[in-house]
Amino acid sequence: MKKESAWKKYREEDLEKLNNICEDYKNFLTVSKTEREAAKEIIRRAEDKGYKNLDDYIKNNVEIRPGDKIYVNNKGKAVALFHIGTKPITEGMNILGAHIDSPRIDLKANPIYESDGFVYFDTHYYGGIKKYHWVTLPLALHGVIVKKDGQKIEICIGEDKDDPVVGITDLLPHLAGEQMKKESSKLIEGEDLDILIGNKPKIINNQEEKEEIKSSILALLKEKYDIEEEDFLSAEIEAVPAGAARDFGLDRSMIMSYGQDDRVCAYTSLEAFLEVEETEKTLSCILVDKEEIGSVGATGMESHFFDNAIAEICVLMNDNSPLAVRRVLNHSKMLSSDVNAAYDPLYKSVMDKKNASEFGLGVVFCKFTGSRGKSGSNDANAEYIAELRKIMDDANVSFQISELGKVDIGGGGTIAYILANYNVEVIDCGVGVLSMHAPWEVTSKADIYEAYRGYIAFLQKA
Repeated sequence: MKKESAWKKYREEDLEKLNNICEDYKNFLTVSKTEREAAKEIIRRAEDKGYKNLDDYIKNNVEIRPGDKIYVNNKGKAVALFHIGTKPITEGMNILGAHIDSPRIDLKANPIYESDGFVYFDTHYYGGIKKYHWVTLPLALHGVIVKKDGQKIEICIGEDKDDPVVGITDLLPHLAGEQMKKESSKLIEGEDLDILIGNKPKIINNQEEKEEIKSSILALLKEKYDIEEEDFLSAEIEAVPAGAARDFGLDRSMIMSYGQDDRVCAYTSLEAFLEVEETEKTLSCILVDKEEIGSVGATGMESHFFDNAIAEICVLMNDNSPLAVRRVLNHSKMLSSDVNAAYDPLYKSVMDKKNASEFGLGVVFCKFTGSRGKSGSNDANAEYIAELRKIMDDANVSFQISELGKVDIGGGGTIAYILANYNVEVIDCGVGVLSMHAPWEVTSKADIYEAYRGYIAFLQKA
């Protein structure tokens, strides 16, 4: 069942809207390279649209009414948005959910060391990566350092045109005979992903210090950020590819950027959500952390911050029933907005083409993820998929149905199953990506635009 490219249906006004969305999306990616930066940008955009912090409602015991726009900031790393509808919230919500963390390289708690004339940051990678992808790239350092007195210092080195970059070195081909015999998973070991940050000694009164190069680096950090070596104990510093999101392809039909899994779905979900002005059903948009490592922790979807927020909202809407939260979720519908592995003709052997997502054919529904006999899958039901097909067709949204590769090869996971545990109707729905989990990923502008349009249609009609 072959679908037609979404590009063929666009008129001039459609292309103008598409280009505006994609330009804004590139800006979002460029300023949101970590989950903290993404959450900060999401809250900024929400506040510009009139959203207010739930904490203020709770503190002042303000009654929540239809039309209210509310956000929840979970430790600066996850955000939940609510647009209160005219119907009782216990009749259910329409929910969009995505994650804002991406594979990367994190600094260890004691990261800085000197070895044979060089200074390095010791690291631990985060999420599923091909380790050899991360060598010889210009890397930027993003994150926060929190001092013992509570002062929070934001770090961003490597993004400004005048900034230095850092990186991980590799062995030259002339000497790499033994290295090249290794399996690709062991070509670069995890403990070898250390980041080179300096080489110049610090000289004081013409006397060399012990570990003089490390001392020089620490002096620079002290001068610029007023931090000591021990302050790295309470830091979250991430190494990510340096540089902005940009157009990809001679026809500018695609976007290349770091972190499109899953910020492409986070962005389109957010912008679709903020676009809706009036609603009968209460709407929600959840943008969470930690999906790449299993949705665990206080800021992941496995946390109870979302249902706790619903409970607070129910109380402030004068519904104190112990069943209120369960009723809300039991009647809710959700699109788990997550990316899909797009068909790549260079690697066709791992794909079932007739059940693979393709660039330019629109937003992707994935009925089940999991692996090896659908293990760990949500597996959405046929009735819900039929409803969504009608919503998309009525709104002239281009969509496709996909799996994650061939049966005995593919697989993956999202946050869908977690909401399904609450009996929410949920299916994965997102954008196809080439080079997923690589430092630089590629998406289709048409698919980004259709995802945005599809999310609006879902919020308004589900």
